[in-house]
Amino acid sequence: MNRLLLVANRLPISITKRLGELRFTPSPGGLATGLSSLSKSYECLLIGWPGIASEKLTVEDKAKINEKLSAQKCSPIFLSQKQVEHYYLGFCNKTVWPLFHYLPLNAVYENRFWQTYKQVNQTFCDEVIKIAKDGDSVWIHDYQLMLLPQLIRQKLAEVKIGFFLHIPFPSFELFRLLPWREEILNGLLGADLIGFHTYDYVRHFLTSVCRISGLEHTLGKLSVGNRIVKVDAFPMGIDYKKYSQAANDTGVQKEVRKILQKVGNRKIVISIDRLDYTKGIIQRLEAFDLFLSENPEYKGKVTLIIVAVPSRTGLEDYRTLRNKLEQLVGRVNGEHGTIGWVPVWYLYRFIPFKRLVALYKIADVALVTPLRDGMNLIAKEFIATKTDGRGVLIVSEMTGAASELGEALIVNANNKAAIVTAIKEALEMPTDEQVERNRLMQERLSRYNVSRWSSDFLHALSEVSKDQQELSVRKLTESTRNNLIRDYGKARMRLFLLDYDGTLVGFRDRPEKAGPDAETITLLQSLSSDTKNHVVVISGRDKPTLTKWLGSLNVALIAEHGAWTRQKGRDWQCVKLLKNDWKDTIRPVLELYADRTPGSFVEEKDFSLVWHYRRADPELAYVRTQELRGALLNLTANLNVGVFEGSKILEIRDLSLNKGRAAELWLAKKNWDFIFTAGDDYTDEDMFNVLPEKAYSIKVGLSISKARFNVDTVYEIRLLLKELAGD
Repeated sequence: MNRLLLVANRLPISITKRLGELRFTPSPGGLATGLSSLSKSYECLLIGWPGIASEKLTVEDKAKINEKLSAQKCSPIFLSQKQVEHYYLGFCNKTVWPLFHYLPLNAVYENRFWQTYKQVNQTFCDEVIKIAKDGDSVWIHDYQLMLLPQLIRQKLAEVKIGFFLHIPFPSFELFRLLPWREEILNGLLGADLIGFHTYDYVRHFLTSVCRISGLEHTLGKLSVGNRIVKVDAFPMGIDYKKYSQAANDTGVQKEVRKILQKVGNRKIVISIDRLDYTKGIIQRLEAFDLFLSENPEYKGKVTLIIVAVPSRTGLEDYRTLRNKLEQLVGRVNGEHGTIGWVPVWYLYRFIPFKRLVALYKIADVALVTPLRDGMNLIAKEFIATKTDGRGVLIVSEMTGAASELGEALIVNANNKAAIVTAIKEALEMPTDEQVERNRLMQERLSRYNVSRWSSDFLHALSEVSKDQQELSVRKLTESTRNNLIRDYGKARMRLFLLDYDGTLVGFRDRPEKAGPDAETITLLQSLSSDTKNHVVVISGRDKPTLTKWLGSLNVALIAEHGAWTRQKGRDWQCVKLLKNDWKDTIRPVLELYADRTPGSFVEEKDFSLVWHYRRADPELAYVRTQELRGALLNLTANLNVGVFEGSKILEIRDLSLNKGRAAELWLAKKNWDFIFTAGDDYTDEDMFNVLPEKAYSIKVGLSISKARFNVDTVYEIRLLLKELAGD
C-alpha cells in the first residue's frame, strides 16, 4: 500500500519542556483533529512542527522526539524561535491571516517575514524529499505552506501533490494587495489538486489565477506547463459519531449535571471560539447586550457562556482583543446583572473534550457568528451532539458551514439587530421545529463526515493523476522521436502541414504584429530546400499578411483556414466561392462589444470576422465572451456560418471553411510516404482528423487532441524540425 504524506504546520501532537522533561500532548484545533482521523483509514506519515523552538532542545531531546513521534507515524520539523516569530507569528498571522479574512488594514507587509516564510517552506520541502518514496502521495495543508507544492514539484516531478486551504481565499481585489501574490499562486499551482471549503473560494482563486497568471480554466481544470491542475470544493466534515455518541457518555453526563446545577432553569446561549478578531466575539457580545436591553423580560432567564480559547498570545492584536473582550464582559454584567444572576459567564481557557460536549448538550442556542471563517467546525459539532433534537444554531453567513447548514438561523455577523432577532427567535422556537431543522442537518453531516471529506479529496487527486497520465502517454517520447527521424530519412515524398501562430512562432501575445523571426525563416528555407520535401504553412492569417511574411519562401501558403491557397510564384486562388453578406449583420455586434471591452478589437478577413480580447481585462473579457457567444449563436442560427472560440478570440466564418478540407487537397495530390503535421489550437483539430493513420501529427501543448502526440512548447517543435532539416 502506497503511503500518504500529510504535511501541515503543526503536528497533532504538541511538545513542551518543563524542568528538563519533555511532555507530549494532543494539539487543539479542527485541522489537527481532521488529520488525526485520516490515519485510521490510510497508511499515513504526518510531517509538521511539534510546537517547541529548537533552541530549547538538546541533541538528546531531538533524538528522543524523533523516536517517540516515529512510533506514532509522525516526523517533526524543528524551527528556531526566530523562524517561529517571523514565519508563523509574522507572515502567516500578521499578513496572510488578516488579508485572507477580509481585514486588510490589519495586514503588515514586511520583507523579513516573507523571506523567513520562504525559508521555512524550503525546510519543509527538504524533509519531504528525504522521506518520500516512489508511489507516495503528498497532501499539504493550509496557508502556512502555500509555496511548498511547487518546491516539491521541482524536486519530485512525478509525485501526486494535493493542497487544501482551510481558511477563506479572498476576492481578487484583496488578494492583489499581497506584494508576493505571483509567488504564492505559482507555489499553489505546483499541486495537482487544490481544494477549498466552498465554491466561492474556488471562484475567487480561479479569478486571481486568471488575472495574475493569465491562465483560464475549463470546468475547474487549469493547464499549467505540462500538467493539468484541478481546483474544486471539498467542505470539511467532522467525526460525526464521535460527537453524537459522546453526548451519552457517563463522563459527559456528569459534566452536564454539574453545569445545570449552577445555571438552574435558565436558557443557555453558548459562544465557543479561539480568541481571534475574525471570530466576531466582540460583535456577538454587543448583540447580546442589545438583546437584553430590548427584551428586558429575559433578564434573569438567559445566560451567555463565552469560551475564548487562548490563541497567538504573542501578538499585540490578540492581547488587545482579550483586554477589550474582558472589559466588555464586565460592563455587560455590571449593567444587566443582578444578585443571583450573571448574564455572561466568561472562560478564557482550553476546554477538555467531555466538558465541551457537555456545553453543546445543555445549550439551547449556539451563537456562531464569525466575521469570516473558512468552514467553522464548532457549528457542525453542536448539531451532532443534539441527539434529542433540541437546540438552535445561529450561524454567520460568512462561514463555509452556512452553505451546508441551511436550516440554521443564518445572520450577517455585522448586523447586531439581525442577531438580536435571531436570538429571540431561537429562544422561542417550538421544540418540534427545532427537532425537524436539526434532523435534516444531522442527516447531512453524518453522510459527509471527515472521512468522506478526505476520501473524496484523495479520490479526486487520483482522478487528476489519471488525466495527466493519459496525456503523458501521448507525449512525444524519445523512442517515437527516433522512429520519426528514421521514417523521414527513408521517405522520398514528404509533406509538411504546419500551423503558424503557436506552432512555428510563439508570439501570440501580439497577434496583429507577430511576424516571423530570422530563425523561423531559416528553418522554413532549410526544410523546403530539400527536393523531397513539400512544405505547406496552413494558417488562419489573412493572405496579405502571409504574403508579406512568407511569400518569398519556397513554401505553399493557405490563408484564412483554407479560404485561399498559394503556390510559390503564383497568385492566390480562392478555394471556393463564398458569400460575405452575413458580415453586415455580425460586424456591428462585434464592434459594439469591442467598444464595451477596452483592449479588444475586431479583425476583418475576406471570409471571416474575428473578435480579439487578449489585451482586455481577463475577468471583463470572460463575461463579455459569454454574452457575445450567446448573441452570435442566435444571429447565426439561420446562416451558413459558425462561431468558433480559440485562444483569446471569437471567430465567425463560413462553416465550409476549415483546415481539414484544405489539408485534404494536399493529401490527395501525391502518394506521400511521410506526413508531418503540427498545430496548437481548435482550428488544427480538423486537420488532424483527416490524416492517414501513418502520419505524424503533433499538438503543441498538453490538452485533449486528435493528434497522435503532444509536445510542451513551440521550442520543441522547432528543435525537431531543425533536426529533420539537418541544421
